[in-house]
Formats: sequence, structure tokens, C-alpha cells
Amino acid sequence: MNRVLLGILCGILFGAMDASMVLFGKSPEKSKTLLLQAFFSRFVLGILAANVTISAAPAVSGAIVGFLISLPEAIAMKSYAGILGTGLVFGALTGLAVKLWVT
Repeated sequence: MNRVLLGILCGILFGAMDASMVLFGKSPEKSKTLLLQAFFSRFVLGILAANVTISAAPAVSGAIVGFLISLPEAIAMKSYAGILGTGLVFGALTGLAVKLWVT
């Protein structure tokens, strides 16, 4: 599987997971804008984490990308642990998927 396709698949999966966490979580605001923002933030994370090349283990480089993409959102929303945590985990999982499935 190539990196772009894997990144798109991971982005869709993690975007849907993050949007569902917003929808079914304790967030007081569940607007359409917030759901779209959560989805597309993780969609972009999946694409970039699968396609960036950093001289580190793929899971580490994915986690770095996840952290960097999540940081502005976490600062704006003042929700550091949840947003940065999912960014790190989703980024690392994307990096691991690249290691396992990209030929």
C-alpha cells in the first residue's frame, strides 16, 4: 500500500473517531463547526504522519507530527491533555501502520 492511501485511510478513521469523541463526550459545545474541525484536524494528521520523513522510528515521527498538529488546537481550546493525547496516539498509530503496511 502506498503512503498517501494509507494516510487518507488513517485520516478518515481517526477523524471519525475524534469527531465521535466530541459528539459523545463531555464537551458542552457540539456544533457542526466543532465536529468538522475535529474531523479535519485528525484527517490532516493521518495524511501528514504517513508521509513525513523524520530520521526517527516511524511511530516516533508520527507522534511528533501528531503533537505539532494538535498543539495550536489545544492552546485555542484550553484542553491540553485530551487534544494532545489523541494527537500523540493517532500520530504514533499512523507511523506504526506505515512501518507495517507500506512497501
